[in-house]
Amino acid sequence: MQKFFTIIGGMGTMATESYLHQLNLRTPAHADQEYLNYVLVNHATVPDRTAYIMDHTQPSPLPHLLEDIQQQRQLQPAFFTLPCNTAHYFYDDLQAAAGDIPLLHMPRETVKEIQRKFPNAKRVGITGTQGTISDKIYEHELERVGLTPVLPTAAIERETMQLIYDDIKERDIVDAKLFHRIIREMIEEQNADVVILGCTELSLAQEREPETKLPIVDGQSVLVDRTLELALKLREQEN
Repeated sequence: MQKFFTIIGGMGTMATESYLHQLNLRTPAHADQEYLNYVLVNHATVPDRTAYIMDHTQPSPLPHLLEDIQQQRQLQPAFFTLPCNTAHYFYDDLQAAAGDIPLLHMPRETVKEIQRKFPNAKRVGITGTQGTISDKIYEHELERVGLTPVLPTAAIERETMQLIYDDIKERDIVDAKLFHRIIREMIEEQNADVVILGCTELSLAQEREPETKLPIVDGQSVLVDRTLELALKLREQEN
C-alpha cells in the first residue's frame, strides 16, 4: 500500500472508533476505492496516560508509544495521527522517533481552529483528564498565541473524570445531562468564551449526545479535519 498514514490509537478504543467513524463519514467517497488508505494501531494495552502524568511511579506509556512509532516508521507512512489528547504530553519524544515523518499535533491544531472559528474569543475553557489539565498541553498552546486559558474548578474536574472514566471508559455510556452541565459550568461559572473538548472520550460524548447551543471546539473533530486534508492531498499526488 502506497500513500497512506498511520493512526496510533487505542487510548481508549471506543474513542478511537469515534475518530475513525467521523473520518470515514467526512471522506468524500461513493465507492470502496474512494475511502482513505491508513493503518490503525489500536494499542489498547498502553498504560494509562493520566495515571503516569499524575504519578511517575506508575507505568510509563512512552516506551509503548515509541515502539509503535518505530515499528510503523519502517512502513514509511506519509504522516502519523495520535487521537489521544493526554498522550501529547510525549509529543516531542514521539516526533523525534518519527524522524522526518510528521505527527499531527491535535492541541495545536485545535487552538488554530479556535482562532479561525471564534476570532473574538479571549478566555478559552479547557476540559479533559486530570493528566491533560496537569501537563498543561492546551494551556501552553493557548498562551503561545495570546489567549487566556480557563481551567476547571476542582468540582468540574471531578465531574469530568466521572464522565470520562466511570461512564465512558468503564461502561461505554454517555450521561448527556452531565456532559452538557460540564460545558455550561465552564461558560457560566468560569466565564469562558469557548470551551475545548480536550479528551477523546469527551469527543465521543459530543458524537453521541451533541452540545449544539454552547460554543465548543472538539479537539478530535479538528484532528479528523486535518487528517482528511492531508490524506486528500496524498490522493491528489497519486492522480
